[in-house]
Amino acid sequence: MTEDLIRALLREQHPDLADRPLQRAATGWDNQLWRLGDDLAVRLPFATERASDLLVKEHRWLPALAPRLPLPVPTPVRLGRPTERFPKHWTVTWVPGEPADRVPIARPDAAGPLAAFLTALHREAPADAPTNPDRGCSLALFTPAFATPAHRDIWADAIAAPAWPHPPVWLHGDLHPANVVVRDGTLTGVLDFGELCAGDPATDLAAAWILLPDPAPFFAAHPTDDATYRRARGWALLTASRLIAIGEAGPPGGKPTWAPAGRAALARIRA
Repeated sequence: MTEDLIRALLREQHPDLADRPLQRAATGWDNQLWRLGDDLAVRLPFATERASDLLVKEHRWLPALAPRLPLPVPTPVRLGRPTERFPKHWTVTWVPGEPADRVPIARPDAAGPLAAFLTALHREAPADAPTNPDRGCSLALFTPAFATPAHRDIWADAIAAPAWPHPPVWLHGDLHPANVVVRDGTLTGVLDFGELCAGDPATDLAAAWILLPDPAPFFAAHPTDDATYRRARGWALLTASRLIAIGEAGPPGGKPTWAPAGRAALARIRA
């Protein structure tokens, strides 16, 4: 990925944006992000084969979901089409703020915005909503290895909890610190809807442990039945373990800022 390549793509498909200042901003799990002026960014598939399809999914569904969501989300304002120069889809979008893996959420009242966001999102999904084999599904499909008896007990309790008995609801599917943004210590936006799908809301409710300094205010603002709470805590344990593993992995692919977030979440889960 180079500035010359991205400018050439913009000139070919969105020439009105091609002369804006352009600067590389970040490389995520699937995409590379380049700032485009003060209020936009170009997201290009970079690290995985699936990345292009995930961007197309965002472009398909986010414009319909975004108007009911109380936090900014990366609704694509432009879609780049595959060409000989770059044979994948790409998008232009932006949500301002600092990723929470770099600046963690610090304020307890951030529970309110997160609860409002998930309440608005978690509505019954249509029959043609995307599904996901790794999100919104039964935790019994996973066989993680946990080092401590406390973690194994939490996992066993989550597995034993009754399943979600209602129709599948819309899920973000990937609420971890690198996928939300922060200003003044609180949650101000939600990023990366590549895992968007329909399923059990417990997957997203795990964010109470993963993102917030204390999960208790979240569940006060978002009443949750016992079975869903137990499943959500299992999802939080699984997500925290993944964050630590990815954070401690060496290059390429390791995300050093993810491990501290995962360890902090584990401490909250144990508490």
